Amino acid sequence: MSVFIALLRGVNVAGRRKVAMADLVALAEDLGFAAPRTLLQSGNLVFTATGGAAALEARLEAAAAKALGLSTPFMVRSAKDWLAAVAANPFRAAAARDPGHLVLLALKDAPPKAAVAALRAAVKGAEEVAVVGKNLYAVYPDGIGRSKLTNAVIERSLATAATGRNWNTVLKLAALAGA
Repeated sequence: MSVFIALLRGVNVAGRRKVAMADLVALAEDLGFAAPRTLLQSGNLVFTATGGAAALEARLEAAAAKALGLSTPFMVRSAKDWLAAVAANPFRAAAARDPGHLVLLALKDAPPKAAVAALRAAVKGAEEVAVVGKNLYAVYPDGIGRSKLTNAVIERSLATAATGRNWNTVLKLAALAGA
């Protein structure tokens, strides 16, 4: 059994795709996952299970659709992979200076180099981006809310689903997962 982190894309944002965290914990328990727990109200689930991340994503997505009527991607990472993502952060200065404006976006699939180049070309402001495997790191020095580098732009450029968490949440999830 290993510890995993599951991130749901686009839940409890602006009153859309509402899911109670208690329902998410119950869903994980129904799937036989051990010690499920959540962080915040934005779809962060930590649990212990057997299997690989891709298989767990598929199980969670199917179960959420059936039990909760929720159709959304789940991005699952092992605690070990999450810790590696924290260590691979190419924007350490931004993490120390302003962790609320550094975002780790978990990607459904690792994008090809051409897609990463397309994303970099789509950046029109002061934002900086870097992709490491199935993770995108983005620095929003002028704030996320007014940035033109939206999740839609990122997903369109990389041709994969993405969900982001600011660096403070990334570290809290690492601690919750015992990573």
